[in-house]
Amino acid sequence: METKRVAVIGGGVIGLSVAWRTAAAGHDVTLIDPSPGRGASWVAGGMLAPVAEAWPGEEAALALGEESLRRWPEFAQALAADGGDPALSTHGTVVAALDRGDAGQLTVLAEYLGKVGRAVEQVTGRRLRTLEPGVSARSALLVPGDLAVDNRRLLRSLRAAASRRGVRFVDDHATDVGTGLVRTGSGEVTCDVAVIAAGARSGGLHPRLAVRPLKGEILRLRARRTSLPPPTRTVRAVAEGRPVYLVPREDGELVLGATQYEAGFDETVSARGVRELLEAAARLFPSIDEYELVETAAGLRAASVDTLPFIGELEDGVFAATGHHRNGLLMAPVTADAFVAWLGGGKPPAEVEAAHPDRLGGQ
Repeated sequence: METKRVAVIGGGVIGLSVAWRTAAAGHDVTLIDPSPGRGASWVAGGMLAPVAEAWPGEEAALALGEESLRRWPEFAQALAADGGDPALSTHGTVVAALDRGDAGQLTVLAEYLGKVGRAVEQVTGRRLRTLEPGVSARSALLVPGDLAVDNRRLLRSLRAAASRRGVRFVDDHATDVGTGLVRTGSGEVTCDVAVIAAGARSGGLHPRLAVRPLKGEILRLRARRTSLPPPTRTVRAVAEGRPVYLVPREDGELVLGATQYEAGFDETVSARGVRELLEAAARLFPSIDEYELVETAAGLRAASVDTLPFIGELEDGVFAATGHHRNGLLMAPVTADAFVAWLGGGKPPAEVEAAHPDRLGGQ
């Protein structure tokens, strides 16, 4: 196999995964990012839940997410050997209904997932409380196949693994990307192939990338002696029209998210966002009122014009790996593996084809 010089623009979970897997395949890789391992990936919840996220009309995104989910155990095992354990959780997801209207939506989701061959189990609120003490809901869906990961451990492991495989880090912003050359604020990086994985800022690096920032806020909390421990599973719900999720961590912390709204590149945390998250979470898990609030943070998801990311060649020697919206952590393995396959002259996973930038007709 011919060794190629690859420049990866962006050091979030997608960029780091692409850089690590590409270097492990024997290529010469440079990663360009002023703060690798930060950005939206640093404030993610860590859910790897394509089934719980599924909805009618989004079959291509579900198929791509499930293909990546199948790759996650091997991805995590290889990463643990190269850079550190990312704390992959196999406890599954609970999708909870808080009132009669929510229960109706759960029925729609359960029927849809049954039609596409995905196994879920509907349970009563009483049954849910025996499985997850402290979670208050009218009814719920149990999704046993979903996974979760500690996003911050994952990012630290990816950076360590990339370094171990010889990836060079350029701590700078990319200002222009073209065939054979990436310009930064302080110089130039020559390459055979450039990969745009700059998240919400990818749209400014190529005219065919219809990517915009979508702001999300998260809270991190910790149980006290007087409170119930966090749930074992990831718990998702919609409270008064607002989605909310609780993702437990091995260290006893609980990640609470996520608001979602258009705010340009504003990454400040609003008092309104904190209030809405806490109010929604308290309906779902009342004991959270007794938890210690240890962190508030905001990040910018890279939202595409539809529910799919952009994965594929934009022009000769320039590839896209961006626009993953809320599924960056989930789709990191399949995105990285697709690029490595392309680079080696092979075929990427079939599910990736739907995410090719050409689906928008070059617009």
